[in-house]
Amino acid sequence: MYIERLSTSLPKRLDYGNNEQVISAIAKEAQSQAYLTKLGFTGDDVADKKHHGGLERAVCFYPHEHYSYWEEQFDLSLPKAAFGENITVSGLLESEVILGSIYRVGDAKIQITQARTPCRTIVQHTGIADFLVHIIRTGFTGYLAKVLHEGTVYADSTIELLEEPSIKMSVLRCNEVYYHERENLSDVNQLLQIESLAEEWRDMLNKRKQFITNKVARD
Repeated sequence: MYIERLSTSLPKRLDYGNNEQVISAIAKEAQSQAYLTKLGFTGDDVADKKHHGGLERAVCFYPHEHYSYWEEQFDLSLPKAAFGENITVSGLLESEVILGSIYRVGDAKIQITQARTPCRTIVQHTGIADFLVHIIRTGFTGYLAKVLHEGTVYADSTIELLEEPSIKMSVLRCNEVYYHERENLSDVNQLLQIESLAEEWRDMLNKRKQFITNKVARD
């Protein structure tokens, strides 16, 4: 488990042609080191604070292994940190990362809180019109984390697993349950038992639970 690329950026105006402009921090620049605070890396921020950033979404990870898959699927070369991730990581796929796990990254300590919810800015940045459909289909979303201990992260820092929770639900399994198994009440309930689950996902899953309960009652 190691960092392929460490990236940060402040929000800026990006021009994607056809008079389409957006203010975003998705176009990140490589860094040799960056200090990780409770609210994210120094020199990094988000434009849309409703859907991005905050204590539970301080760090964004995306697996490096997916890049070759996407480039083969769409016959193109993706930009570096194409998904707006802070850490492009090797050896930590969504199927391998357990929600609530704690890792040491450089001098910092982080805890995985949720799957990353893909947004339209990824489509604008990559130029792949139906990219979100494919990301959701595969579950290759990346994931987010909160910071338990602040510290400096280096581009060549190793990543060490320190602790896994007793409930073994991976980021990929979370995506499968939410996006593809819309009536899986058992796993929804299991996900809701994860104490470190981000409030965004807790709200989404509670709404799903209510939907399933109401449907069962009607049937």
